Amino acid sequence: MWGSRWTREKKSVDCIACGDAVRRSAAREYDKEGNRWERNGKTFEHLCKACHRELCHQPRDELEGLLVEMDADHVEQDEFLARYETAIRDRYGPLEEREG
Repeated sequence: MWGSRWTREKKSVDCIACGDAVRRSAAREYDKEGNRWERNGKTFEHLCKACHRELCHQPRDELEGLLVEMDADHVEQDEFLARYETAIRDRYGPLEEREG
């Protein structure tokens, strides 16, 4: 059974951005797939409210898959940027500069 709401809200979760442990009720769910409303078969990671506020809340279609595909976990910034630029160019073609 589910247990009481009071018990669930006292549970502690770790923020995936800063590593702080916060009460579940004081955290925000993060869904790698970008759709936290589709809950079947998923486990969620969590962000503290401060880290959640600092996120870009723009759509990120295909971004998570691209990052996994380019094996972006735990690489230096210069290596990450080089891989990202290559992956974007391979997937979408060269960037065009806008005039104006």
